[in-house]
Amino acid sequence: MRSTVQDIAREAGVSTATVDRVLNERGGVRSRTREVVLETAQRLGYIAEGAPPRAAPPIRLAFVLPRGTNAFMAMLGRQIELQAAARPEVAVAIEAIEGFDPDTLSATLRDLRGRVQGVGVVALDHPKVREAIRLLSESGIPVVTIASDIPRVPREAYVGIDNRQAGRLAGYVLGRFLGGGGPRKVAMLAGSLSYRGHEEREMGFRHVLAEDFPALEIVALREMRDDRDRAYAEASTLLDRHPDLAGIYNIGAGNQGIARVLVERDRAKSVVFVAHDATDANRALLLNGTLDAIIDQNPRVEAREALNILTDAIRGTRSEPHPPRLQIIFRENLPET
Repeated sequence: MRSTVQDIAREAGVSTATVDRVLNERGGVRSRTREVVLETAQRLGYIAEGAPPRAAPPIRLAFVLPRGTNAFMAMLGRQIELQAAARPEVAVAIEAIEGFDPDTLSATLRDLRGRVQGVGVVALDHPKVREAIRLLSESGIPVVTIASDIPRVPREAYVGIDNRQAGRLAGYVLGRFLGGGGPRKVAMLAGSLSYRGHEEREMGFRHVLAEDFPALEIVALREMRDDRDRAYAEASTLLDRHPDLAGIYNIGAGNQGIARVLVERDRAKSVVFVAHDATDANRALLLNGTLDAIIDQNPRVEAREALNILTDAIRGTRSEPHPPRLQIIFRENLPET
């Protein structure tokens, strides 16, 4: 039976991460340790005597992301692919699925057992999904949750912003935009509260309004499954029922549908509209004044951290995530792309 990296690490008295660095000719290893590892690898037949270190096969990773019209998720997927392409030690597959179906998501996660060495997932907080993550972990496959967390599951780490803080920030900005005066009506729209991240944003938004802006009344909370056509229909119904609506906070995607209603009804300037993620479409809405503020996170950082954490875990080391910075973007401080 062919020797493995784990066999070399055990015989040489070092970690699998050290063996990986030696065999792939990376730095950070003392010369004597490097000699011991190479001698052990040759003795066990992993590499031929006198031969240069042979590259280990790439680490196989899968990222399970929701498909649809959510532009942020598309940006995240592109960043994962771009950064993986610059890292020959990993081979990445993107699994795009119906993100609001726990049966599909849990089945996809279960099917990854034996096919990959690590998994990143934007996951619903659902019993079937939690069980699928537990099974992956029990089979030795590390998992990171991205953008929306699932606590109390054996995941390696959560990579993403503090969504409760993001909701509080959205509420504070909307409240300050609306200013003082008498009672005003505001509404929330969400992709799905089955995403813990969306639920946490809702809680943060409600709490800051109750604490600092008690005159603002939340008159509706509707789920749109991040679909712009459904967002258009929900926003239309919302304005039919509340023609005096003063503000909208969109927790998820679908902003183009909401903006279309506001423009059609000549309410783009009178309704304060706060949303998430500096996508190309949202940047355009910010520039034309339909969107007033964007709560942004950085998909490049999230892709980098997810790749780092998974590869380190597979090599037997542990790294702490460096969370992406939460920032508020207005038209006047719109960053360059």
